[in-house]
Amino acid sequence: MVLNIGAHVDQEDPIAEAQARGATLSQLFLGDPQSYKGPVIRYEGGAEQLRTDAAKAGIDLYVHAPYPINVASLNNRIRIPGRKLLQQHVTAAAEIGAKGVIVHGGHLGVEEDAAKGFDNWRKCIDGLDLAVPLLIENTAGGDNAMARRLETIARLWDAIGTASGVENVGFCLDTCHAHAGGNDLDTVVDRVRAITGRIDLVHANDSRDAFDSGADRHTNFGSGHIDGDALAEVVRAAGAPVVCETPGGVQGQSADIAWLRGASG
Repeated sequence: MVLNIGAHVDQEDPIAEAQARGATLSQLFLGDPQSYKGPVIRYEGGAEQLRTDAAKAGIDLYVHAPYPINVASLNNRIRIPGRKLLQQHVTAAAEIGAKGVIVHGGHLGVEEDAAKGFDNWRKCIDGLDLAVPLLIENTAGGDNAMARRLETIARLWDAIGTASGVENVGFCLDTCHAHAGGNDLDTVVDRVRAITGRIDLVHANDSRDAFDSGADRHTNFGSGHIDGDALAEVVRAAGAPVVCETPGGVQGQSADIAWLRGASG
């Protein structure tokens, strides 16, 4: 197969970053990933120019939502600003012609009722104007996470299934998160598809830490705990675009992209 693959890159010029890696896509933040401040387009010429230039260059764009967003939270001061920020990023992603917005599944406190968190996700989807697909990403840690283990992903999908606009909600499968979260990579693609019906994007990352460690620590292919053949098979089986969120900048990510192209071909 011809692999549509790229990396998570600096946001100033995601087109040049993709080209430097021999890639066909770029994932980027719009603004500060650790902040509740709204999205910022840092590309020279602004959103419309980025949209035009990316299309002309044949580079697909994906936007990763800021990390503080947790729309499952039972805390109004976290959940409500998070919903607002997520909508802002979806709108900005549409303006640059992005293929989707990736957001983490979120979590609750250990003693909090998970059912309320899943229902908060339903309410969030109900209230969003999804001008581009929203891709919910599985996460590595947390005892009361909404999207760490397959059984909670199933509960999440059951909850959002009744929401208006759910047809524009997809899934982003992160290999490091799956491994560290205690999900067997040999079966995860089939099991996720059985739950969600789709895998829209793969975050292909090796894991610095052991299986079921709960640690979200990415590393370059071959330097972590994930078997290379298993990782390549996830990419083959998913048949979706791939983002490498590995370290090393152009050099490290170019090597990972080249390896994965060869291994999954």
